[in-house]
Amino acid sequence: MCNSLAHAEDSKNDAKNGSKMKIDLSTKIAGVKLETCVFNASGPADVTLEELEVIGKSKSSAVTMKSCTLEPRVGNPEPRYADLEYGSINSMGLPNLGYKAYIKFARVLKKKFKKPVIASISGMTLEDNVIMFKAFNNSAVDIIEFNPGSPNTIGKPIIGYDFEEMDRLLDAVSKVCKKPFGVKLPAYFDLVHFEQIAGVIKKYPVKFVTCINSIGNGLAINPYTEKPLIKPKGGLGGIGGGYTKYTTLANVRRFYELFEDKIQVIGVGGVYTGIDAFELILAGASAVQIGTAYLQKGPYIFEQVQNELGDFMANKGYKKLSDFRGQLKPL
Repeated sequence: MCNSLAHAEDSKNDAKNGSKMKIDLSTKIAGVKLETCVFNASGPADVTLEELEVIGKSKSSAVTMKSCTLEPRVGNPEPRYADLEYGSINSMGLPNLGYKAYIKFARVLKKKFKKPVIASISGMTLEDNVIMFKAFNNSAVDIIEFNPGSPNTIGKPIIGYDFEEMDRLLDAVSKVCKKPFGVKLPAYFDLVHFEQIAGVIKKYPVKFVTCINSIGNGLAINPYTEKPLIKPKGGLGGIGGGYTKYTTLANVRRFYELFEDKIQVIGVGGVYTGIDAFELILAGASAVQIGTAYLQKGPYIFEQVQNELGDFMANKGYKKLSDFRGQLKPL
């Protein structure tokens, strides 16, 4: 009797483990296969080759490199990053080694880790962007993420809010880019702005949008010192982490609806758990990136989110992302 019960329990556990093994977290972005839908966002701890190799060794399903400029940049004065209770504030100012370094890094990363490598381009001028897009055509990168306007570059506007300039930039880079590319967007809040920027993007061979960039120009204060937490711009900086999750969800959902799945959406902002990732995919994301949580939790965060997402999907009876992606139910 005891043996029968033990055998039944073993069979139950085997079935349970088997169901877990059948969960498929893979996705494709711009036609490029990713082992899972979870990978790193451009920005946090991805400037040097050593930092990028840490991401490569992790369970991040791709290696996204730092947003690069034509020439190396030191970035904004320090302190320029601070952890907050539910996220972060930063005004890094695009510190990077210049685009030529990341062309070299891509070749090393691709050979060493055998996973997709994503370049991020953020030129200071239209001409800079054209030069870099051309140069990356002959690189080992699989995908390019165009970051046309960081909210934390002193003296530079958030280009994503200037629809005419976005049109001009996308027109220029589309003519020279031979790699699949997408656009990293700022957070939008007005419904008409979603429609306006979607109208611009639909004119060009953009494969995906990544939303959202950090929410620009927040202010975090230390009440004891009576000073801001970061130095640049009088303490103003981009807000990231948990504070952004609900804005991210809204942006992912609206673009999923506007693009009708012809242009993919990558969700980034506030992903700390598998359920966070599930919500973004339910809203319409084809993949999710992790930024602030990677800085705060370390490289294990990718595996943790993937495991939690798989477990949550199994509990709901979903075997693959397409079983629920975009299927947000109306009230």
